[in-house]
Amino acid sequence: MPNEKTKKKFKFPSAYTVLLTIMIVIALITQVVPGIKKAELSDLVMAPVTGMVGVKDPVLNDQITASMEKGGINAALETINNAEGKSISVWNQGELKGAIDVALFVLIIGGFLGVVTKTGALDAGVGALVKKLKGKEIMLIPVLMFVFSLGGTSYGMAEESLAFYALITATMMAAGFDPIVAVATILLGAGTGTLGSTVNPFAIGAAVSAAGAVGVEINQGTTIIIGAVLWAVTLGISIVYVLRYAKKVQANKAATLLSKHELDAANEAFGKNNEEVIELDGKRKLVLGLFAISFIVMILGVIPWTNFGVTIFEETTTWLNGAPLGSWWFPELTVWFFLMSVVIGIFYKMPEQDVVDSFIAGCADMVGVALVIGISRGVSFMMANTGLDLFILDKASGVLNGVAGLLFANMAYVIYIALSFLIPSTSGLASVSMPIFAPLAQKLGISPEVVVSAFCAGSGIVNLITPTSGVVMGGLAIAKVDYASWVKFATKLMIMIFIGIVVVLSVVPMLLGL
Repeated sequence: MPNEKTKKKFKFPSAYTVLLTIMIVIALITQVVPGIKKAELSDLVMAPVTGMVGVKDPVLNDQITASMEKGGINAALETINNAEGKSISVWNQGELKGAIDVALFVLIIGGFLGVVTKTGALDAGVGALVKKLKGKEIMLIPVLMFVFSLGGTSYGMAEESLAFYALITATMMAAGFDPIVAVATILLGAGTGTLGSTVNPFAIGAAVSAAGAVGVEINQGTTIIIGAVLWAVTLGISIVYVLRYAKKVQANKAATLLSKHELDAANEAFGKNNEEVIELDGKRKLVLGLFAISFIVMILGVIPWTNFGVTIFEETTTWLNGAPLGSWWFPELTVWFFLMSVVIGIFYKMPEQDVVDSFIAGCADMVGVALVIGISRGVSFMMANTGLDLFILDKASGVLNGVAGLLFANMAYVIYIALSFLIPSTSGLASVSMPIFAPLAQKLGISPEVVVSAFCAGSGIVNLITPTSGVVMGGLAIAKVDYASWVKFATKLMIMIFIGIVVVLSVVPMLLGL
């Protein structure tokens, strides 16, 4: 036989390589951009660690905040340049925290799922659900996407959604779909809700607060109307797109965009319920009830009830960890899921050693996800600690100066897309950009509510696909989907969503007389 050379097929690098490459590129860019700190080798080497643990120089941070408020971005950049050897956060308000709290939350969620999985309740529950929906499995997709979008538009559901990936992936695979369908259901559901934020305090609330700090009043009734239209349009586009792909995969498994390696990894992690039928007995029904309660309490814990005038939880729910429902964040959520792991083990009458072993095994499954989240945050630190994010923000505001009418809204939208790659934090981006863009819009005779909507749309669409988001990379890692496969799946969808948003930002403000 002739000696034929086998052509090697290109394999997209892992999430770790992608993120570390981005860090190196950013470090190189800072060497040639004028007016900012040049990233040193030590900054690059330490970025993954600082991304995990967080770094802040309180004195210098106060100086930068004062510079932003009094002298604008240029003064802030000068403050950064005068800070020899400092590694700091440069947000105008607050600080860029490390991802250790999110990473620990993900580890504990893994342990929690490890205990629940050990009982067999998840496999039995998924099997029973799929059997009940026989022939109607496709309905899971629009229903779940709408439910997740409610979390997005109301309180900016993001990192909390990581807790659902394992369960939804197992359910979708049992229903005959692939892990991409599971990722799309959660990520696009919650993401389009956040993109079309109506009362989300981490987007709308942060933007209104930041604009108000420089004397610009925002009509929240108007932002709710525009946000609701953005939400409905982008969610509708996403549901139709995911349904078309899911139907193809369900009819023909070869239609999947996933490689054999990805499918094998997913089947190893989530395909057990296809191999054996586990009885959904009374004990497992109890476990599923406790499992559901765990997530219901999580959702109740993170929704900022006082922002909506609900005060019932203030005095009645502090007994567990000292914080009322509505003020919980990752430390409280981490403890909650740890406690529920123990409670489920006790109610299922598992031996103590089985609880410990299954919990540790579950944590081990999430170590890679936790590392990805930390490294993702390290990219943001590279931006913040050199002042590159402020430099780009300064140039962006210069581009918008003098632009009027509908063109302003769509140019602001495009600029926010670029800024969101640099600053994945929605509230962080609102804090640094709104004190600049909102007064600029007002000066040009444009409604500042349009800027808030453009900010939500730009930030929202980027956080559906950016590799610098711990939610995107973490969710993909849990579902065993490579980033390249997600990009291949989502590219056409992103174009459709982009066009849909341009239409909404052009038409709705005109109809409202803005």
